Amino acid sequence: MNIFSLKYFGIFFLIISFFSFFNIIYSYYFNLLNHLNNYILTFGITLIIGLFLIIYRKYKFEKINLFERISIVLIGYLILPAIISIPYYFNIDNISFINCYFEAISGFTSTGFSIFNDLDQLDQTLILWRSGSQWIGGLYFLFSILLLIDLFDENLKRSLTNYISLNSSEIYKQVFKIILVYLSMTIFIFILLKLVNLRSYDAYNYSLSIISSGGFLPNDKFDTTFITDTSKVILSISMLFSFFSLFFVFNLIFFKKKNIYYLSEDINILIYLLIVIALSFIFFNYDNNFLNVLVSISSSVSNIGFTFEQVPKNLVFVFLLLVILGGSFFSTSSGLRVIKVLTLLKFSLNNLLSHSKPNQIYSNKLSLNKTETNISDINKYFFAILIFIISLFLVSILLTFSNLDFETSFKLGILTIMNTVNSEMYNLANLDFYNFNLFGKISLIIFMIIGRIELLSVIILLKKFLFKN
Repeated sequence: MNIFSLKYFGIFFLIISFFSFFNIIYSYYFNLLNHLNNYILTFGITLIIGLFLIIYRKYKFEKINLFERISIVLIGYLILPAIISIPYYFNIDNISFINCYFEAISGFTSTGFSIFNDLDQLDQTLILWRSGSQWIGGLYFLFSILLLIDLFDENLKRSLTNYISLNSSEIYKQVFKIILVYLSMTIFIFILLKLVNLRSYDAYNYSLSIISSGGFLPNDKFDTTFITDTSKVILSISMLFSFFSLFFVFNLIFFKKKNIYYLSEDINILIYLLIVIALSFIFFNYDNNFLNVLVSISSSVSNIGFTFEQVPKNLVFVFLLLVILGGSFFSTSSGLRVIKVLTLLKFSLNNLLSHSKPNQIYSNKLSLNKTETNISDINKYFFAILIFIISLFLVSILLTFSNLDFETSFKLGILTIMNTVNSEMYNLANLDFYNFNLFGKISLIIFMIIGRIELLSVIILLKKFLFKN
């Protein structure tokens, strides 16, 4: 095994140990000692394994190919949630490991499906643990994008950095920047939520969920937590942090004319978002509930899924479409990515015009950065959409075996692949994941992971195993 993968996993074992330590301190401070030993156990396991992986030097650092990087990302999505499952398994009586693993996978992939129907019955430390699992998963997803950077075209790469190839010095630089910005934005969202008088416990949990594009709530009182117009506006703005690129604000502050690539995608999706909000205000602003709709729009485009109970039921298709499109290339949201869909549409229109009007000059340039998108990039986008359609068809069929009707299976399939929580705005709030059969839970686990890795990587894995040279 390459030493890079050992250190990569070691970092995340240490991050899990940090959250375990935080839960230990919280338990002591508020005298919640019933399950303290479980967090001490998790802390000990993750600290020892993490330190061992970091300091182990038997293997040499070697450049790893794309398939090895995909394998590293995939293995992490399988192993790390198993560690996160430990407090669930020991804190709750008569719970199976598959339920614990399902909850851990749901948190780590920032999906938000939960086996718990009554959050008020859960220990506060376990609520903190659920929220922390999302934050860790969001950070892992950002690191995964960095590892799989070669799957993306040059224009999208340049929205992150000027480097083309993977090397140790550049990746350490980007990792440090990711952690710094991700942590800073989490703190900023926490401060925003405190401004609308949320208590620190709720603001902390919401900030971890929002920045990671997760769907776990700290309680069942979402409608009463954000009851004022100001709080709804603040919530909507906060959720957009996981819609735009992680570095959007950073790039605005340190903007240089020569680095227009860093802003081009976010400017495109900002225009897209403003158009969606404007159309919604014009056509769906009735019963004085536009702020509720605005929250649902922000939640959908960010692949979070939070919503109020009082949301128009006739907008399910619109919200699902926003979920499918997703957010920015380097955000914690999932989705097909707006810029890819826009590029494909532009490419298709250009081809139609070139055939219908012989004098039409063919041009496939993105409007803001004036760079050409070549055929190989178009093929990548096309295959990503193709894999999404195939994955959606498969997961929908598999979910029908769990006694769900096809409409429910189809909508749940979209949310699973796009890592978005089932909520009232999709008419799926009453699903009972605890009583799903084993086959259904395993199916959801598999496709939650598939949705979190770049869809194009699925093709590479299939090619590696099915079409060996």
